[in-house]
Amino acid sequence: MAPALVIENDPTDPAGRLGEWLADAGLPLAVVRPHAGEAVPADLAGYTALVVMGGEQHAYPPGAPWFPALERLLRRAVRERVPTLGVCLGGQLLATAHNGTVERSAAGPEIGPGLVARRDAAETDPLWQRVPFLPDVFQWHVDEITELPPNAVLLATSTRYPVQAFRLGDRAWGTQFHIECDTPMLAGWAAAEGGVLAELGIDPDELVAACDALMAEVEEIWQPFAYRFAQLALGGGDEQTPRRTLPLLGS
Repeated sequence: MAPALVIENDPTDPAGRLGEWLADAGLPLAVVRPHAGEAVPADLAGYTALVVMGGEQHAYPPGAPWFPALERLLRRAVRERVPTLGVCLGGQLLATAHNGTVERSAAGPEIGPGLVARRDAAETDPLWQRVPFLPDVFQWHVDEITELPPNAVLLATSTRYPVQAFRLGDRAWGTQFHIECDTPMLAGWAAAEGGVLAELGIDPDELVAACDALMAEVEEIWQPFAYRFAQLALGGGDEQTPRRTLPLLGS
């Protein structure tokens, strides 16, 4: 069975629980780590989907040395209708690859648990139509998409950051928020960003505890979402979701 190609842009943001959910749905993963010197593939031959993860880099220059190749791959994925999912930085790169704009957010950093609001267009979207109106998510970003690519469909928004999720074509999705995190991952981010959290008046321990308390809720919403993406990649429908609930990695 052809795997999904996962691009890991930063060692601190692997596919995590998202990867486990995709694998549990029957979609094998092949992880490429350009941050460790591995080359971004020139095409998607032999892959059934593309998943691009987040990272501390910026989607605008100077970015990372492999971003031009990754943007070319993202354009190819959309053009060839390969199921694609970009998470946080991955979603921003999906936007910039198609003439969208990403900038430092004028609203400041968005960090911690939060809610996003589903837009009307989500009602007919194959991944988003079963997502609750106000789903719980994890946020950790200082940049934002300020202009979507032409013909992109806005699927979710929030008051301070209008672009939270979007679709390009019929098989490519980007999110500003995170769904892949477990508690140890978030604790690592909090430890590394202690100075930023202090400037924002956020207690790291309280932040991690608040995120940990939402792990079950996030799984309940986003594991079926991941399953629907896997089924699309595998060429099936999304009529059922896995009966087995994955263990909560933060508990």
